[in-house]
Amino acid sequence: MRGLKWTTAGESHGAALVGILEGMPAGLALSVERVNAELARRQAGYGRGGRMKIERDTVQIVSGLRAGVTLGTPIALVIENKDAVLDKLPNPTSPRPGHADLTGCQQRAEADPRAVLERASARETAMRTALGGVARQVLEAFGVHVFAHVVEMGGLGSETEFGPRGLASAKRFESKWIDRRAASDFACLDLTIDSHWKKAVDAAKEAGDTLGGIFEVLAFGLPPGLGGYLDPRDRLTSQLAAAVLAIPALKGVEFGLGFEAARLPGSGFHDAIVPDGRHAFGAFGRNTNRAGGLEGGMTTGSPLCLRAAMKPISTLRKGLATVEFATGAAVESTYQRSDVTAVPAASVVGEAVVALELASAFLEAFGAPTLALTRAHFETWRAQAGQL
Repeated sequence: MRGLKWTTAGESHGAALVGILEGMPAGLALSVERVNAELARRQAGYGRGGRMKIERDTVQIVSGLRAGVTLGTPIALVIENKDAVLDKLPNPTSPRPGHADLTGCQQRAEADPRAVLERASARETAMRTALGGVARQVLEAFGVHVFAHVVEMGGLGSETEFGPRGLASAKRFESKWIDRRAASDFACLDLTIDSHWKKAVDAAKEAGDTLGGIFEVLAFGLPPGLGGYLDPRDRLTSQLAAAVLAIPALKGVEFGLGFEAARLPGSGFHDAIVPDGRHAFGAFGRNTNRAGGLEGGMTTGSPLCLRAAMKPISTLRKGLATVEFATGAAVESTYQRSDVTAVPAASVVGEAVVALELASAFLEAFGAPTLALTRAHFETWRAQAGQL
């Protein structure tokens, strides 16, 4: 059975964002409240801009459910835009550096930035967050948990056990992390660093500037073998990287030790295979997880660990140099309502798209028309894998 297929539609200031998700099995009790909780997390975080005061995102699921249970048919989702003023907005006279404005206009061979920026806007990620909020619920039905947290902001990183690579050594998901992350204004587990990051964001705001950062996404409870090697496009490593880099402003992704692996000898990087009768999926285990839970493009059964780097937001209050379309004159880019930083929000979107890709890989491996049959396929495989 193939995995999930999804698409989104809608403009930043249009009537609504729309999403369609295909491939979910029938029989899953779906919590819309859980999806809305993810949307609320995406809108939170210190350093967000004025749009978050206007929109209060909630999703309507208009097909694919009966009495709150999936039918196995396409699931259609709608998020209404409160700021639906697309037809009233002026067309910018100059492209903004760092955005899709100029390259999009060049692609279309016309000076119409509004036609480009409305769809290129990060507003679209609200729907990807909702789709991920649905997909993650099938993963959780099989004991898989996806969790993201921010580990660096504006070049200042956490150096505690909750910093980069800190949780990668954890063997299982800890529910207490959710409350700890919620207590932070930056979706960070190191609560001692919040005050330092606030000062950095405040300083950037005062200077009319913006900040980027790094977040980490982990997944616990994954069986080995998700993904593939027969076709290069089957490799889960590439699918996950593509999904994360499709988030606006994301510039880099690493798995496990990532770029640090290039500085180590092979003996210092590869995760040795050891006998482990306690392992959930057989008698083989790993004492380390430097590969981030992926080998040969497939999951190893160890926690998946990836980190993503977000550039500073392109819309600066103080403006950047650009050129006017009509005259060719050098001007400063105009300021439009924006954030100082959106790294916490990006971590929520990153968590969502990783959940989408993992759920798709899981259903491709074990999926069936119903959740009950999917579970039967999974248990049959587990019994056979446990004999290795």
